[in-house]
Amino acid sequence: MTAVELGQQRNALAVTWTLSRNRTKSIHTLVLILSDTLAILAATAFAVVGRDRLLFLDPAPRLLGSILPIAALIVGLWLTLLAMVGAYQIEKVGVGSAEFNAVLMGTFFAAGALGVTAYLTGYDLSRGFFVLLFLAGLPLLLAERHFTRRLVHILRSKGRLCAPVLLVGDHQHVDEIATVLQRATYLGYHVIGVLSPTPADEQTPGGLPVLGSLDDILPALQVTAAQAVIFTDGALPSGSAFNRLARQLEDQDAQLVVVPGLTDVSAARMNLRPVGGLPLVYVESPRALLAMRWSKRLFDVVGAAVALLLAAPVMAVIALAIKLEDHGPVVFKQVRVGLKGETFHFYKFRSMTVDAEQRLLELKSEHCGVLFKIKADPRVTRVGRCIRRLSLDELPQLLNVLKGQMSLVGPRPALPREVAQYQQDVHRRLDVRPGLTGLWQVSGRSDLSWDDTVRLDLYYVDNWSLLQDLMILTRTVGAVLNSRGAY
Repeated sequence: MTAVELGQQRNALAVTWTLSRNRTKSIHTLVLILSDTLAILAATAFAVVGRDRLLFLDPAPRLLGSILPIAALIVGLWLTLLAMVGAYQIEKVGVGSAEFNAVLMGTFFAAGALGVTAYLTGYDLSRGFFVLLFLAGLPLLLAERHFTRRLVHILRSKGRLCAPVLLVGDHQHVDEIATVLQRATYLGYHVIGVLSPTPADEQTPGGLPVLGSLDDILPALQVTAAQAVIFTDGALPSGSAFNRLARQLEDQDAQLVVVPGLTDVSAARMNLRPVGGLPLVYVESPRALLAMRWSKRLFDVVGAAVALLLAAPVMAVIALAIKLEDHGPVVFKQVRVGLKGETFHFYKFRSMTVDAEQRLLELKSEHCGVLFKIKADPRVTRVGRCIRRLSLDELPQLLNVLKGQMSLVGPRPALPREVAQYQQDVHRRLDVRPGLTGLWQVSGRSDLSWDDTVRLDLYYVDNWSLLQDLMILTRTVGAVLNSRGAY
């Protein structure tokens, strides 16, 4: 690609990325601070009004007069502690659970700091106001961060706020990384070219333009105005060459990103410890056993009971619609494989014709693979199409959760014939209870290939955390409303 073509590409990118990386980070940080401030002020107002509604407490006629003088202190203290735990580090926000974890920890520290300050200074701070402030403040902050994240993701999916990046490495690795970045638009990376060990090729097998060799990083940055350089596994220079390159990229206002050789290992399991000047990465053991602790089971029971109570009217309407359509059974029971390979009866609202199992062999002759899923399945009924689109057919599985056969979040429950075709490492999916939802549900459902489904399930098993479960449940709502991969 000539310098003229690169210059034209740079002008085209200016439409979607007109600000420098540092300026964009500053604007993003400012938006987060303002949004958090509004959420804290809203929580403060709620606590003031709510305190007067607490009839079991004595009236507090001077409450507003005691809160107004310290309102700025409450906001400033809360924001400061959020900043101290990394809630405004742009690298942490937008993806993963680190952002929400920082908001949780910052709020916890803010509550402690405000309580201790009021006690030491003898300030007459209403206890009812204090409790309501943080009971309302934490959900408001988490909800505000969620909607801010969603807005950024939507803009990035439309090509806005996307940073042009260069990939460095051999063709196979850069094509793999490019595929991930194209799928994960929420990351905000737009690949504009490759620096390859074989610069004579005009493009990679995946169609990415080759802009030069590994020694052409700085000239390519200057011509393309790329905001980041991503080094794939094995492409990063070592020793003093790396430090020199990092300083040069700093001068170009470009971010240096390294794709490590470790794959499918969550950040929570990795600890970086400098030893003798070497940054050693210690990887904790997989967390499958942690997913079997009482805390997850308690979470499942409480969550399933509440969900059943709320969904009962909807379930009654669905049951009536299924019965009226063809007078067949309402609930479909099927044998599935659960924890440690034990089988159980899996409940769903019937979304197919009564003779669906008999017609399965005819359809399977036309579609092969471990996971049998086809679009426009002729066995699906009219009611079935409606309830599948919003995953309402899965609601009876809340009974499986209460019985301990399933979890709210976990790997996709497998059929015995699927398990019979498992390779040895895939059996690890059975080390935890299957889930009503999971990473497969929020990542595309039936649109996923078998390999992607297995990879996501094994990642969940090895990197389980309760916070991850909460995030998956939150993302499930969006996945269900979006209906992508539901058929």
